[in-house]
Amino acid sequence: MSGRHARVIDFEALNSWHTDAWRGLRVAVFGLGKTGFSVADTLVELGAEVLVVTQQADEERARLLDVIGAKLVVDETLAGPPHELLEFEPELVVANPGFPPHHPILRWAEGDAGLPVWGDIELAWRLRDKVATAGPTGDAPAEWITITGTNGKTTTTQLTATMLAASGLRAAPAGNIGVPVLDAIRDPQGFDVLVIELSSHQLHRVNLHGAAGELHPWASTCLNIAEDHLEWHGSFDAYRDAKAKVYDNTKVACIYNKGDETTMHMVEDADVEEGARAIGFGLGVPGPSDLGVIEGIVVDRAFLDERHSTALELTTLDELAAAGLSAPHVVANILAASALARSFGVETGVIHEVLATFRLDAHRIETVASTGGVTWVDDSKATNPHAAAASLTAFRSVVWIVGGLLKGVEVDELVASHVTRLRAAVLIGADRTALRAAFAQHAPELPLFEVDEPGAAGEAVMDAAVRFAASAAQDGDTVLLAPSAASMDQFTDYAARGNAFAAAVAKHLADG
Repeated sequence: MSGRHARVIDFEALNSWHTDAWRGLRVAVFGLGKTGFSVADTLVELGAEVLVVTQQADEERARLLDVIGAKLVVDETLAGPPHELLEFEPELVVANPGFPPHHPILRWAEGDAGLPVWGDIELAWRLRDKVATAGPTGDAPAEWITITGTNGKTTTTQLTATMLAASGLRAAPAGNIGVPVLDAIRDPQGFDVLVIELSSHQLHRVNLHGAAGELHPWASTCLNIAEDHLEWHGSFDAYRDAKAKVYDNTKVACIYNKGDETTMHMVEDADVEEGARAIGFGLGVPGPSDLGVIEGIVVDRAFLDERHSTALELTTLDELAAAGLSAPHVVANILAASALARSFGVETGVIHEVLATFRLDAHRIETVASTGGVTWVDDSKATNPHAAAASLTAFRSVVWIVGGLLKGVEVDELVASHVTRLRAAVLIGADRTALRAAFAQHAPELPLFEVDEPGAAGEAVMDAAVRFAASAAQDGDTVLLAPSAASMDQFTDYAARGNAFAAAVAKHLADG
Protein backbone atom coordinates (compact mmCIF):
# COMPACT_ATOMS: atom_id res chain seq x y z
CA MET A 1 0.00 0.00 0.00
CA SER A 2 1.41 3.38 -0.93
CA GLY A 3 0.22 6.92 -0.41
CA ARG A 4 0.22 9.73 2.10
CA HIS A 5 -0.49 7.36 5.00
CA ALA A 6 2.06 4.66 4.04
CA ARG A 7 4.16 3.28 6.88
CA VAL A 8 5.82 0.02 7.85
CA ILE A 9 3.81 -2.03 10.35
CA ASP A 10 5.44 -4.63 12.60
CA PHE A 11 2.61 -7.17 12.71
CA GLU A 12 4.54 -9.42 15.10
CA ALA A 13 4.24 -6.59 17.65
CA LEU A 14 0.44 -6.92 17.46
CA ASN A 15 0.56 -9.82 19.89
CA SER A 16 -1.23 -8.61 23.03
CA TRP A 17 -4.22 -6.61 24.16
CA HIS A 18 -1.85 -4.52 26.24
CA THR A 19 0.42 -3.24 23.48
CA ASP A 20 0.00 0.30 22.15
CA ALA A 21 0.74 -0.92 18.62
CA TRP A 22 -3.00 -1.18 17.85
CA ARG A 23 -3.60 2.52 18.43
CA GLY A 24 -4.09 4.40 15.19
CA LEU A 25 -3.86 1.24 13.04
CA ARG A 26 -6.13 1.56 10.02
CA VAL A 27 -8.18 -1.62 9.72
CA ALA A 28 -10.81 -2.48 7.13
CA VAL A 29 -13.38 -4.99 8.37
CA PHE A 30 -15.21 -6.90 5.65
CA GLY A 31 -18.73 -7.89 6.70
CA LEU A 32 -21.19 -6.75 9.36
CA GLY A 33 -22.70 -9.92 10.71
CA LYS A 34 -22.38 -10.89 14.35
CA THR A 35 -18.70 -11.70 13.85
CA GLY A 36 -17.97 -8.57 11.82
CA PHE A 37 -19.48 -6.31 14.45
CA SER A 38 -17.48 -8.00 17.22
CA VAL A 39 -14.30 -7.39 15.20
CA ALA A 40 -15.12 -3.71 14.66
CA ASP A 41 -16.12 -3.20 18.29
CA THR A 42 -12.92 -4.83 19.54
CA LEU A 43 -10.65 -2.80 17.26
CA VAL A 44 -12.30 0.49 18.20
CA GLU A 45 -11.81 -0.39 21.87
CA LEU A 46 -8.12 -0.89 21.12
CA GLY A 47 -7.86 2.57 19.55
CA ALA A 48 -7.66 1.50 15.90
CA GLU A 49 -9.32 3.42 13.05
CA VAL A 50 -12.01 1.14 11.62
CA LEU A 51 -13.85 1.12 8.30
CA VAL A 52 -16.48 -1.58 7.86
CA VAL A 53 -17.18 -2.57 4.25
CA THR A 54 -20.22 -4.75 3.64
CA GLN A 55 -22.81 -5.70 1.02
CA GLN A 56 -25.68 -5.33 3.47
CA ALA A 57 -26.02 -3.86 6.93
CA ASP A 58 -28.44 -4.65 9.72
CA GLU A 59 -29.99 -1.36 10.81
CA GLU A 60 -29.23 -1.86 14.50
CA ARG A 61 -25.59 -2.82 13.91
CA ALA A 62 -25.14 0.12 11.55
CA ARG A 63 -26.45 2.44 14.24
CA LEU A 64 -24.13 0.93 16.84
CA LEU A 65 -21.13 1.35 14.55
CA ASP A 66 -21.85 5.06 14.45
CA VAL A 67 -22.14 5.13 18.25
CA ILE A 68 -18.77 3.45 18.83
CA GLY A 69 -17.02 5.55 16.21
CA ALA A 70 -16.44 3.15 13.31
CA LYS A 71 -17.19 4.12 9.72
CA LEU A 72 -19.44 2.14 7.39
CA VAL A 73 -19.59 1.63 3.64
CA VAL A 74 -22.43 -0.41 2.12
CA ASP A 75 -21.91 -1.62 -1.45
CA GLU A 76 -24.45 -4.18 -2.64
CA THR A 77 -22.15 -5.69 -5.27
CA LEU A 78 -18.59 -5.23 -3.92
CA ALA A 79 -17.33 -6.07 -7.39
CA GLY A 80 -14.22 -4.10 -6.46
CA PRO A 81 -12.93 -1.81 -3.75
CA PRO A 82 -15.28 1.15 -3.16
CA HIS A 83 -13.62 4.55 -3.33
CA GLU A 84 -14.07 5.08 0.42
CA LEU A 85 -11.93 1.99 1.02
CA LEU A 86 -9.23 3.21 -1.34
CA GLU A 87 -9.18 6.62 0.35
CA PHE A 88 -8.98 4.99 3.78
CA GLU A 89 -5.75 3.21 2.77
CA PRO A 90 -6.08 0.30 5.22
CA GLU A 91 -3.01 -1.28 6.74
CA LEU A 92 -4.81 -4.50 7.71
CA VAL A 93 -7.98 -6.31 6.66
CA VAL A 94 -10.06 -8.57 8.92
CA ALA A 95 -12.54 -10.56 6.85
CA ASN A 96 -15.83 -12.07 7.98
CA PRO A 97 -15.94 -15.88 7.43
CA GLY A 98 -18.72 -15.38 4.90
CA PHE A 99 -16.28 -13.92 2.34
CA PRO A 100 -14.90 -16.79 0.18
CA PRO A 101 -11.26 -16.60 -0.97
CA HIS A 102 -12.30 -15.87 -4.54
CA HIS A 103 -14.41 -12.82 -3.61
CA PRO A 104 -13.31 -9.78 -5.67
CA ILE A 105 -12.77 -7.60 -2.60
CA LEU A 106 -10.41 -10.18 -1.08
CA ARG A 107 -8.57 -10.62 -4.37
CA TRP A 108 -8.00 -6.87 -4.36
CA ALA A 109 -6.84 -6.82 -0.74
CA GLU A 110 -4.43 -9.74 -0.95
CA GLY A 111 -3.37 -9.17 -4.55
CA ASP A 112 -3.39 -5.57 -5.76
CA ALA A 113 -3.11 -3.96 -2.34
CA GLY A 114 -0.76 -6.58 -0.84
CA LEU A 115 -2.47 -6.38 2.56
CA PRO A 116 -2.46 -9.04 5.28
CA VAL A 117 -5.96 -10.49 5.61
CA TRP A 118 -6.82 -11.99 8.99
CA GLY A 119 -9.91 -13.72 10.27
CA ASP A 120 -11.57 -13.07 13.60
CA ILE A 121 -9.88 -16.14 15.11
CA GLU A 122 -6.36 -14.87 14.51
CA LEU A 123 -7.31 -11.47 15.92
CA ALA A 124 -8.81 -13.11 19.01
CA TRP A 125 -5.72 -15.27 19.56
CA ARG A 126 -3.46 -12.21 19.49
CA LEU A 127 -5.74 -10.46 22.00
CA ARG A 128 -6.55 -13.40 24.28
CA ASP A 129 -4.59 -11.93 27.22
CA LYS A 130 -7.05 -9.07 27.85
CA VAL A 131 -8.39 -10.86 30.93
CA ALA A 132 -6.01 -13.23 32.72
CA THR A 133 -7.13 -15.79 35.30
CA ALA A 134 -5.21 -17.38 38.14
CA GLY A 135 -3.65 -20.65 37.05
CA PRO A 136 -1.10 -23.07 38.51
CA THR A 137 1.78 -21.04 37.07
CA GLY A 138 0.30 -17.61 37.73
CA ASP A 139 -2.11 -15.38 35.86
CA ALA A 140 -2.60 -16.54 32.28
CA PRO A 141 -5.06 -16.24 29.39
CA ALA A 142 -7.71 -18.91 28.94
CA GLU A 143 -6.60 -22.11 27.25
CA TRP A 144 -8.35 -22.93 23.97
CA ILE A 145 -9.93 -26.25 23.02
CA THR A 146 -10.72 -26.22 19.29
CA ILE A 147 -13.38 -28.30 17.53
CA THR A 148 -14.19 -28.73 13.87
CA GLY A 149 -15.70 -31.36 11.55
CA THR A 150 -18.30 -31.56 8.84
CA ASN A 151 -20.97 -32.49 11.38
CA GLY A 152 -21.42 -32.62 15.13
CA LYS A 153 -19.40 -29.52 15.98
CA THR A 154 -22.05 -27.66 17.96
CA THR A 155 -23.17 -30.64 20.02
CA THR A 156 -19.57 -31.56 20.84
CA THR A 157 -18.71 -27.96 21.72
CA GLN A 158 -21.72 -27.65 24.02
CA LEU A 159 -21.00 -30.98 25.68
CA THR A 160 -17.31 -30.25 26.23
CA ALA A 161 -18.00 -26.82 27.73
CA THR A 162 -20.72 -28.28 29.97
CA MET A 163 -18.39 -31.01 31.24
CA LEU A 164 -15.63 -28.50 32.00
CA ALA A 165 -18.01 -26.13 33.78
CA ALA A 166 -19.53 -28.98 35.80
CA SER A 167 -16.05 -29.79 37.10
CA GLY A 168 -15.74 -26.29 38.56
CA LEU A 169 -13.75 -24.64 35.78
CA ARG A 170 -14.69 -21.31 34.29
CA ALA A 171 -15.49 -22.49 30.78
CA ALA A 172 -17.59 -21.25 27.88
CA PRO A 173 -18.43 -22.27 24.31
CA ALA A 174 -17.59 -19.73 21.61
CA GLY A 175 -16.87 -19.29 17.91
CA ASN A 176 -19.06 -20.66 15.14
CA ILE A 177 -21.52 -21.85 17.80
CA GLY A 178 -22.91 -18.29 17.95
CA VAL A 179 -20.81 -16.36 20.49
CA PRO A 180 -17.93 -14.59 18.71
CA VAL A 181 -14.57 -15.50 20.23
CA LEU A 182 -13.75 -11.80 20.48
CA ASP A 183 -16.73 -11.34 22.79
CA ALA A 184 -15.56 -14.26 24.93
CA ILE A 185 -11.98 -13.02 25.34
CA ARG A 186 -13.31 -9.61 26.41
CA ASP A 187 -15.66 -10.98 29.07
CA PRO A 188 -14.53 -9.23 32.27
CA GLN A 189 -14.91 -12.34 34.45
CA GLY A 190 -12.33 -14.25 32.44
CA PHE A 191 -12.22 -17.98 31.77
CA ASP A 192 -9.96 -20.93 32.48
CA VAL A 193 -10.75 -22.48 29.12
CA LEU A 194 -12.71 -21.57 26.00
CA VAL A 195 -14.23 -24.33 23.87
CA ILE A 196 -14.20 -22.97 20.35
CA GLU A 197 -16.21 -24.31 17.42
CA LEU A 198 -14.36 -23.53 14.21
CA SER A 199 -15.85 -23.63 10.72
CA SER A 200 -13.73 -24.45 7.69
CA HIS A 201 -14.16 -20.82 6.67
CA GLN A 202 -12.54 -19.65 9.91
CA LEU A 203 -9.78 -22.26 9.77
CA HIS A 204 -8.91 -21.22 6.21
CA ARG A 205 -7.38 -18.05 7.64
CA VAL A 206 -5.53 -19.32 10.73
CA ASN A 207 -1.79 -19.88 11.12
CA LEU A 208 -0.79 -17.77 8.13
CA HIS A 209 0.90 -14.67 9.51
CA GLY A 210 3.87 -15.49 11.72
CA ALA A 211 4.36 -16.68 15.26
CA ALA A 212 2.22 -14.00 16.90
CA GLY A 213 -0.87 -15.18 15.05
CA GLU A 214 -0.38 -18.95 15.32
CA LEU A 215 -2.96 -20.78 17.44
CA HIS A 216 -1.66 -23.19 20.10
CA PRO A 217 -4.75 -25.01 21.39
CA TRP A 218 -4.69 -27.16 24.53
CA ALA A 219 -6.58 -29.94 22.71
CA SER A 220 -8.20 -30.19 19.30
CA THR A 221 -10.42 -32.41 17.19
CA CYS A 222 -11.75 -32.86 13.69
CA LEU A 223 -14.82 -35.01 14.30
CA ASN A 224 -15.27 -36.19 10.71
CA ILE A 225 -14.79 -35.02 7.15
CA ALA A 226 -17.08 -35.25 4.12
CA GLU A 227 -17.93 -33.05 1.15
CA ASP A 228 -19.42 -29.71 2.17
CA HIS A 229 -19.00 -26.01 1.34
CA LEU A 230 -17.27 -26.85 -1.94
CA GLU A 231 -18.63 -23.66 -3.50
CA TRP A 232 -16.71 -21.65 -0.84
CA HIS A 233 -13.41 -23.56 -0.86
CA GLY A 234 -13.35 -24.51 -4.54
CA SER A 235 -12.47 -28.18 -4.00
CA PHE A 236 -12.70 -30.97 -1.45
CA ASP A 237 -8.92 -30.92 -1.02
CA ALA A 238 -9.00 -27.26 -0.03
CA TYR A 239 -11.87 -27.93 2.37
CA ARG A 240 -10.03 -30.86 3.96
CA ASP A 241 -6.79 -28.87 4.24
CA ALA A 242 -8.61 -26.07 6.05
CA LYS A 243 -10.13 -28.53 8.53
CA ALA A 244 -6.74 -30.15 9.15
CA LYS A 245 -5.36 -26.87 10.51
CA VAL A 246 -7.28 -27.48 13.72
CA TYR A 247 -4.51 -29.84 14.88
CA ASP A 248 -1.55 -27.55 14.22
CA ASN A 249 0.46 -26.60 17.34
CA THR A 250 -1.77 -28.61 19.68
CA LYS A 251 -0.18 -28.84 23.13
CA VAL A 252 -1.76 -31.84 24.89
CA ALA A 253 -4.20 -33.99 22.88
CA CYS A 254 -5.22 -34.39 19.23
CA ILE A 255 -8.56 -36.22 19.24
CA TYR A 256 -9.38 -38.09 16.02
CA ASN A 257 -12.19 -40.31 14.75
CA LYS A 258 -11.15 -43.97 14.35
CA GLY A 259 -14.08 -44.43 11.98
CA ASP A 260 -12.82 -41.67 9.66
CA GLU A 261 -9.30 -42.44 8.49
CA THR A 262 -8.80 -38.97 7.06
CA THR A 263 -8.87 -37.44 10.54
CA MET A 264 -6.12 -39.85 11.65
CA HIS A 265 -3.95 -38.77 8.72
CA MET A 266 -4.59 -35.13 9.64
CA VAL A 267 -3.09 -35.81 13.06
CA GLU A 268 -0.16 -37.72 11.58
CA ASP A 269 0.63 -34.78 9.29
CA ALA A 270 0.13 -32.04 11.89
CA ASP A 271 3.03 -30.10 13.38
CA VAL A 272 2.20 -30.30 17.10
CA GLU A 273 3.99 -29.36 20.29
CA GLU A 274 6.31 -31.93 21.82
CA GLY A 275 4.42 -34.31 24.08
CA ALA A 276 1.03 -33.92 22.42
CA ARG A 277 -0.81 -37.26 22.23
CA ALA A 278 -3.02 -38.73 19.51
CA ILE A 279 -6.25 -40.02 21.09
CA GLY A 280 -8.78 -41.98 19.04
CA PHE A 281 -12.51 -42.36 19.59
CA GLY A 282 -14.90 -44.83 18.04
CA LEU A 283 -17.96 -46.98 18.56
CA GLY A 284 -15.96 -50.20 18.83
CA VAL A 285 -13.63 -51.64 21.45
CA PRO A 286 -10.97 -49.00 22.23
CA GLY A 287 -7.23 -49.47 22.11
CA PRO A 288 -5.02 -48.33 25.02
CA SER A 289 -5.03 -44.68 23.90
CA ASP A 290 -8.65 -44.51 22.82
CA LEU A 291 -12.19 -43.96 24.01
CA GLY A 292 -14.84 -46.41 22.85
CA VAL A 293 -17.53 -48.92 23.77
CA ILE A 294 -17.11 -52.33 25.42
CA GLU A 295 -20.25 -54.49 25.77
CA GLY A 296 -22.55 -51.48 25.98
CA ILE A 297 -20.29 -49.51 28.34
CA VAL A 298 -18.73 -46.24 27.15
CA VAL A 299 -15.15 -46.18 28.41
CA ASP A 300 -11.91 -44.19 28.56
CA ARG A 301 -8.67 -46.11 27.93
CA ALA A 302 -6.59 -43.01 27.23
CA PHE A 303 -6.43 -40.81 30.31
CA LEU A 304 -5.31 -43.24 32.99
CA ASP A 305 -1.95 -44.75 33.94
CA GLU A 306 -3.10 -48.38 33.65
CA ARG A 307 -4.58 -47.93 30.18
CA HIS A 308 -3.00 -51.15 28.83
CA SER A 309 -5.01 -53.26 31.25
CA THR A 310 -7.85 -51.06 32.54
CA ALA A 311 -10.72 -48.88 31.28
CA LEU A 312 -12.72 -46.23 33.12
CA GLU A 313 -16.51 -46.24 32.72
CA LEU A 314 -18.09 -42.98 31.55
CA THR A 315 -21.69 -44.12 30.99
CA THR A 316 -23.66 -46.89 29.29
CA LEU A 317 -25.54 -47.06 26.01
CA ASP A 318 -28.72 -47.83 27.96
CA GLU A 319 -28.33 -44.63 29.98
CA LEU A 320 -27.69 -42.65 26.80
CA ALA A 321 -30.81 -44.14 25.23
CA ALA A 322 -32.87 -43.01 28.21
CA ALA A 323 -31.56 -39.47 27.66
CA GLY A 324 -32.25 -39.52 23.90
CA LEU A 325 -28.54 -39.64 23.10
CA SER A 326 -28.13 -43.13 21.65
CA ALA A 327 -27.94 -42.42 17.88
CA PRO A 328 -24.52 -43.63 16.70
CA HIS A 329 -23.32 -40.23 15.54
CA VAL A 330 -24.40 -38.68 18.86
CA VAL A 331 -22.46 -41.35 20.77
CA ALA A 332 -19.42 -40.47 18.64
CA ASN A 333 -19.81 -36.81 19.60
CA ILE A 334 -20.08 -37.81 23.26
CA LEU A 335 -16.83 -39.78 23.01
CA ALA A 336 -15.03 -36.85 21.41
CA ALA A 337 -16.31 -34.38 24.00
CA SER A 338 -15.36 -36.75 26.81
CA ALA A 339 -11.83 -37.06 25.43
CA LEU A 340 -11.46 -33.28 25.23
CA ALA A 341 -12.77 -32.84 28.76
CA ARG A 342 -10.59 -35.65 30.12
CA SER A 343 -7.54 -33.98 28.54
CA PHE A 344 -8.24 -31.05 30.86
CA GLY A 345 -8.59 -33.24 33.94
CA VAL A 346 -12.38 -33.61 34.20
CA GLU A 347 -13.24 -36.64 36.33
CA THR A 348 -15.24 -39.54 34.89
CA GLY A 349 -17.98 -39.08 37.50
CA VAL A 350 -18.57 -35.51 36.33
CA ILE A 351 -18.90 -36.70 32.74
CA HIS A 352 -21.42 -39.34 33.83
CA GLU A 353 -23.52 -36.72 35.64
CA VAL A 354 -23.50 -34.34 32.68
CA LEU A 355 -24.59 -37.05 30.25
CA ALA A 356 -27.53 -37.95 32.49
CA THR A 357 -29.06 -34.50 32.01
CA PHE A 358 -27.69 -33.17 28.70
CA ARG A 359 -30.18 -32.77 25.85
CA LEU A 360 -29.60 -32.08 22.18
CA ASP A 361 -30.59 -28.74 20.69
CA ALA A 362 -33.79 -28.47 18.69
CA HIS A 363 -33.75 -29.77 15.11
CA ARG A 364 -31.02 -32.31 15.85
CA ILE A 365 -32.62 -35.76 15.52
CA GLU A 366 -35.53 -34.47 17.63
CA THR A 367 -38.70 -36.55 17.99
CA VAL A 368 -41.66 -34.23 17.47
CA ALA A 369 -44.42 -36.85 17.66
CA SER A 370 -44.95 -40.59 18.02
CA THR A 371 -48.41 -41.98 17.46
CA GLY A 372 -50.15 -44.78 15.61
CA GLY A 373 -46.90 -46.70 15.34
CA VAL A 374 -45.18 -43.89 13.40
CA THR A 375 -42.44 -41.66 14.82
CA TRP A 376 -41.86 -38.20 13.35
CA VAL A 377 -38.27 -36.94 13.67
CA ASP A 378 -36.90 -33.46 12.91
CA ASP A 379 -33.23 -33.47 11.90
CA SER A 380 -33.39 -30.28 9.87
CA LYS A 381 -29.81 -29.56 11.00
CA ALA A 382 -28.71 -32.40 8.66
CA THR A 383 -27.74 -29.93 5.93
CA ASN A 384 -25.27 -32.14 4.04
CA PRO A 385 -25.06 -35.80 2.94
CA HIS A 386 -22.74 -36.82 5.79
CA ALA A 387 -25.19 -35.57 8.41
CA ALA A 388 -28.17 -37.10 6.60
CA ALA A 389 -26.37 -40.46 6.40
CA ALA A 390 -25.74 -40.43 10.15
CA SER A 391 -29.39 -39.65 10.76
CA LEU A 392 -30.70 -42.35 8.41
CA THR A 393 -28.44 -44.94 10.03
CA ALA A 394 -30.17 -44.39 13.36
CA PHE A 395 -33.50 -45.83 12.12
CA ARG A 396 -34.65 -49.17 10.68
CA SER A 397 -37.45 -48.14 8.30
CA VAL A 398 -37.72 -44.57 7.05
CA VAL A 399 -39.99 -42.31 5.05
CA TRP A 400 -37.37 -39.73 4.12
CA ILE A 401 -38.12 -36.03 3.51
CA VAL A 402 -35.11 -34.73 1.60
CA GLY A 403 -34.00 -31.77 -0.53
CA GLY A 404 -33.13 -28.09 -0.61
CA LEU A 405 -29.92 -26.40 -1.77
CA LEU A 406 -27.24 -29.07 -2.23
CA LYS A 407 -24.25 -26.65 -2.19
CA GLY A 408 -22.42 -28.47 -4.95
CA VAL A 409 -22.11 -31.84 -3.18
CA GLU A 410 -22.95 -35.29 -4.57
CA VAL A 411 -25.92 -37.31 -3.25
CA ASP A 412 -25.63 -40.46 -5.35
CA GLU A 413 -23.70 -42.44 -2.73
CA LEU A 414 -26.00 -41.24 0.04
CA VAL A 415 -29.07 -42.63 -1.72
CA ALA A 416 -27.33 -45.83 -2.81
CA SER A 417 -26.12 -46.59 0.73
CA HIS A 418 -29.52 -46.27 2.40
CA VAL A 419 -32.15 -47.54 -0.05
CA THR A 420 -32.64 -50.75 1.93
CA ARG A 421 -34.02 -48.84 4.91
CA LEU A 422 -36.33 -46.56 2.89
CA ARG A 423 -40.11 -47.02 2.75
CA ALA A 424 -40.55 -43.95 0.55
CA ALA A 425 -39.01 -40.55 -0.14
CA VAL A 426 -40.52 -37.07 -0.36
CA LEU A 427 -38.58 -34.45 -2.34
CA ILE A 428 -38.71 -30.78 -1.34
CA GLY A 429 -36.56 -27.83 -2.35
CA ALA A 430 -35.38 -26.24 -5.56
CA ASP A 431 -32.32 -28.43 -6.27
CA ARG A 432 -33.76 -31.83 -7.17
CA THR A 433 -32.15 -33.05 -10.38
CA ALA A 434 -29.37 -35.01 -8.69
CA LEU A 435 -31.78 -36.54 -6.16
CA ARG A 436 -34.23 -37.64 -8.87
CA ALA A 437 -31.40 -39.26 -10.83
CA ALA A 438 -30.04 -41.03 -7.75
CA PHE A 439 -33.42 -42.49 -6.84
CA ALA A 440 -34.09 -43.49 -10.46
CA GLN A 441 -30.77 -45.37 -10.60
CA HIS A 442 -30.63 -46.96 -7.17
CA ALA A 443 -34.29 -47.28 -6.12
CA PRO A 444 -36.49 -47.19 -9.23
CA GLU A 445 -39.33 -49.04 -7.45
CA LEU A 446 -39.31 -46.83 -4.34
CA PRO A 447 -42.41 -44.65 -3.92
CA LEU A 448 -41.21 -41.11 -4.65
CA PHE A 449 -43.30 -38.01 -3.95
CA GLU A 450 -42.50 -34.42 -4.91
CA VAL A 451 -43.83 -31.19 -3.45
CA ASP A 452 -44.43 -29.33 -6.68
CA GLU A 453 -46.74 -26.49 -5.71
CA PRO A 454 -45.61 -23.43 -7.70
CA GLY A 455 -43.79 -20.94 -5.53
CA ALA A 456 -44.41 -23.06 -2.44
CA ALA A 457 -42.40 -22.08 0.62
CA GLY A 458 -42.47 -22.45 4.37
CA GLU A 459 -45.65 -23.95 5.80
CA ALA A 460 -47.11 -24.89 2.42
CA VAL A 461 -44.06 -27.02 1.61
CA MET A 462 -44.15 -28.92 4.85
CA ASP A 463 -47.92 -29.36 4.89
CA ALA A 464 -47.65 -31.11 1.53
CA ALA A 465 -44.53 -33.09 2.52
CA VAL A 466 -46.18 -34.36 5.70
CA ARG A 467 -49.33 -35.40 3.80
CA PHE A 468 -47.23 -37.43 1.35
CA ALA A 469 -45.16 -38.96 4.16
CA ALA A 470 -48.25 -39.92 6.16
CA SER A 471 -49.75 -41.65 3.14
CA ALA A 472 -46.66 -43.87 2.82
CA ALA A 473 -45.74 -44.51 6.47
CA GLN A 474 -46.59 -47.85 8.07
CA ASP A 475 -46.53 -49.19 11.62
CA GLY A 476 -42.95 -49.09 12.93
CA ASP A 477 -41.74 -46.48 10.45
CA THR A 478 -39.94 -43.21 11.17
CA VAL A 479 -40.79 -40.16 9.09
CA LEU A 480 -37.44 -38.40 9.02
CA LEU A 481 -36.75 -34.83 7.95
CA ALA A 482 -33.03 -35.05 7.13
CA PRO A 483 -32.78 -32.80 4.08
CA SER A 484 -29.08 -33.26 3.22
CA ALA A 485 -29.23 -29.69 1.93
CA ALA A 486 -29.34 -26.07 2.98
CA SER A 487 -32.73 -24.47 3.51
CA MET A 488 -32.59 -20.97 2.09
CA ASP A 489 -34.47 -21.77 -1.11
CA GLN A 490 -37.77 -22.23 0.76
CA PHE A 491 -37.06 -21.26 4.40
CA THR A 492 -35.11 -18.58 6.22
CA ASP A 493 -32.85 -21.18 7.89
CA TYR A 494 -32.75 -24.79 9.07
CA ALA A 495 -34.58 -23.88 12.29
CA ALA A 496 -37.51 -22.40 10.35
CA ARG A 497 -37.59 -25.55 8.23
CA GLY A 498 -37.70 -27.73 11.34
CA ASN A 499 -40.36 -25.59 12.98
CA ALA A 500 -42.51 -25.80 9.85
CA PHE A 501 -42.16 -29.59 9.88
CA ALA A 502 -43.19 -29.85 13.53
CA ALA A 503 -46.16 -27.54 12.93
CA ALA A 504 -47.25 -29.53 9.89
CA VAL A 505 -47.03 -32.80 11.84
CA ALA A 506 -49.10 -31.36 14.68
CA LYS A 507 -51.67 -30.05 12.23
CA HIS A 508 -51.88 -33.40 10.41
CA LEU A 509 -52.31 -35.38 13.63
CA ALA A 510 -54.94 -32.93 14.94
CA ASP A 511 -56.92 -33.29 11.71
CA GLY A 512 -56.88 -37.04 12.20
